[in-house]
Amino acid sequence: MSKSPAAPLPAASPRPLSLGVIFLTLYIDLIGFSIIFPLGPDLLAYYLNIDGHSGALGWLLSQTDAAAHALGRDNAFAAVLFGGVLSSFFSILQFIFAPFWGAISDKRGRRGVLLMTVAGTAGGYLVWVLSGSFWLFLLSRIVTGGFSGNLSVATAAVADVTTRAERSKAMGIVGAAFGLGLVTGPALGALTAHINLLDAYPSLARFGINPFSVPALIALGMCVVNLFWIQRRFKETLTPAAQAEARDPRIRNPISAIFGLSNPAVRRANLVAFVYAVAFVAMESSLTFLAAQRFGYTARQNGWLLGFLGLCSIVTQGYIVRKLLTRIEETRILSAGLVCSALGLLLIGIATQPWLLYVGLALLAVGSGLVNPATTGLISLYSGPEEQGRVLGIFRSLGSLARAITPIAAGIAFWLLGSRSVFVGGAVFAAIAFGLSAALPKPVK
Repeated sequence: MSKSPAAPLPAASPRPLSLGVIFLTLYIDLIGFSIIFPLGPDLLAYYLNIDGHSGALGWLLSQTDAAAHALGRDNAFAAVLFGGVLSSFFSILQFIFAPFWGAISDKRGRRGVLLMTVAGTAGGYLVWVLSGSFWLFLLSRIVTGGFSGNLSVATAAVADVTTRAERSKAMGIVGAAFGLGLVTGPALGALTAHINLLDAYPSLARFGINPFSVPALIALGMCVVNLFWIQRRFKETLTPAAQAEARDPRIRNPISAIFGLSNPAVRRANLVAFVYAVAFVAMESSLTFLAAQRFGYTARQNGWLLGFLGLCSIVTQGYIVRKLLTRIEETRILSAGLVCSALGLLLIGIATQPWLLYVGLALLAVGSGLVNPATTGLISLYSGPEEQGRVLGIFRSLGSLARAITPIAAGIAFWLLGSRSVFVGGAVFAAIAFGLSAALPKPVK
């Protein structure tokens, strides 16, 4: 009896996008994004010196001077307040546009949107390279803020290529990329801050080259590298079926988008993340001021302090949380992270010795390293495959809202009530987030 012909072997499916590709995409992007962090005071002083005596900028500075005077503070506080307003403006743009880019990626795919947003960000950095005036610098921040969809879109790609069981563990890779990028970028910014092309080529000033063009060129170079990397290695992760089911994207009121979330678990998880973000950003914007005021730390010592925080965060999110998530539910890890964070913030606030400050930072870094992958994973698990970009965009948008409102509020509290008030208040916010997290349901995997 003859054998029936063997059935043809199924065609090999395309190899899915690896988490390593997404990690490197995020890492390169975050280096360029964060290179400006250590330049803030010098940037502010430079532009206020050349453009701050007349016109609209002069008027804006006079308003912050008046606010500082009303609060019983000097002009140095006015400059800090003005810097906070400028930082908040950029974060508000992120708050508005992150859900929009996430929703577009749900409909049109992750790869094309990433190429578009990275290219737009590169355009913003090019304007920064040529920002010989404050208004060009402001334009560069508007462009980069408007195209700030890279992080939420890349995070949604992680959800596309992972199973529900491994989703939160994979989000630890995203957190590790954040931590590593936010250590590397500021270090590059600090190393290149004093390289002024105008010292060697003063004639370049007519093209808008300024004392900060070298860090801007590095940020631009990072974007160009990322464009080539995405073009060559980033395969589309979203299935045609998920694209067909996605809503039509449009720019809408972000507050309406948040309250329009139909899933109560997603709404509660976002609320927990937002309340925690307020606590963390308050620490982030005040830590170096506390260290300088209380312990006399120099910029170099503050650099070591921030590096220690970043290193602890990388280890926690890149290794510890990935091990824990194989045995423990996301909701329990989230609760543990919130408790650690509250204790860390409280210890930083009351620290009377530098070693206590470092212990508090270690506790906080471990706490945030548990909270961030757990909240991102929960929000993704509570949502359907056709809405990952939109929902994670809203999640990132809320983080930007925290960065828009918290630095100003924390700065005012720091200067009026003292450093302890900011960190004890942050511990209270972390405790509130812990209380809210108790009602989160266990995700279905």
